[in-house]
Amino acid sequence: MNKPGNKIGPIDFLLFSTIMLLVAIGVVMVYSASSYSAFFNPDIKDSMYFLKKQGLWALIGTIFMFFAIKVDYHKIKKYTKILMIIAIILLLAVFAFPAVNGARRWIRLGPASFQPSDMAKYMVVLYMAKSIDVKGEKIKSLIYGVIPYLLVSGFYAGLVLAEKNLSIATVIMMVTLIVLFVAGAKISHMAGLIGLVGLAGVAGIILEPYRMARFTSFLNPWADPKGDGYQLIQSLLALGSGGIWGMGLGKSRQKCYYIPEPHNDFIFSIIGEELGLIGCTLIILLFVIFIWRGIVTAIRAKDTYGTLLATGITSVVAIQAIINIAVVTGSMPVTGVPLPFISYGGSSLVFNLMAMGVLLNISRQREHT
Repeated sequence: MNKPGNKIGPIDFLLFSTIMLLVAIGVVMVYSASSYSAFFNPDIKDSMYFLKKQGLWALIGTIFMFFAIKVDYHKIKKYTKILMIIAIILLLAVFAFPAVNGARRWIRLGPASFQPSDMAKYMVVLYMAKSIDVKGEKIKSLIYGVIPYLLVSGFYAGLVLAEKNLSIATVIMMVTLIVLFVAGAKISHMAGLIGLVGLAGVAGIILEPYRMARFTSFLNPWADPKGDGYQLIQSLLALGSGGIWGMGLGKSRQKCYYIPEPHNDFIFSIIGEELGLIGCTLIILLFVIFIWRGIVTAIRAKDTYGTLLATGITSVVAIQAIINIAVVTGSMPVTGVPLPFISYGGSSLVFNLMAMGVLLNISRQREHT
């Protein structure tokens, strides 16, 4: 690839429009999905509570995104090590806070909460892009090119797994494999790595009884309709109730205490109920466009660093979107992966939008116009 030059062009407007449309839909659907439970919650009593918070985080994230669009993405290199150390410190800091539903994933500061795992998945991408850019053809070596990245990513994934967050740990390892493949790692090495990651995932399910229960409930949720299969059954009821055209925005029944916290991981089922197959298809189409433009940005990046950075950022969003939609539709076991840009969550939205700023900055400095 060509060495970095000084040519700065316009951002990929289609990519930018897709991102902002997803964010806008997310803010609207968070309000629609949460208004009922927020209004009848004795501690909140405000139907617009989650709308206000998500809208604020969307605004903050958008500001950070525009800042990242303006700053040359190559400048991130010098801060990569310190950012990685900060991510490790934050991943360890969660254990100083009380567990929520048996998991320690959050750092709580007053009314706000922060998930360090939202930062960690992008830190792995920054590290790999910078290191592989320097390593060059050595990436084809198993000992010097592949295993070091597997160990570093495995370390971060291990810390996330210790927080009882197998889903994001899996995302980190899957993104690692994608970046290694794009970087030029040998297919034979990749096949072995995929096998190892797959075995690790199976072990993570088998060794935790609650994960095993989730897996078996996915195969037949009606075997335990009031227990482990409850959430998936309610999700399928929501999707089925929506039909082709949906019941109308704000008219979901499943959000009325049937689906727990419908504005979070299962917001796609509320979209299906209120906006129908048409709405679900639109969301999927937007993610397909995002993935397409992300791949185009990676291909047209003017250097290896930009290509790998764009690949990793696109992969983080793509994998999470695929997993979330697959879970909500009963295509894979229930796991806690939010739908990027749409599910409620401040730290997730802010870090995603910051990463989108970097991706759009890469699109400005492309090799071809």
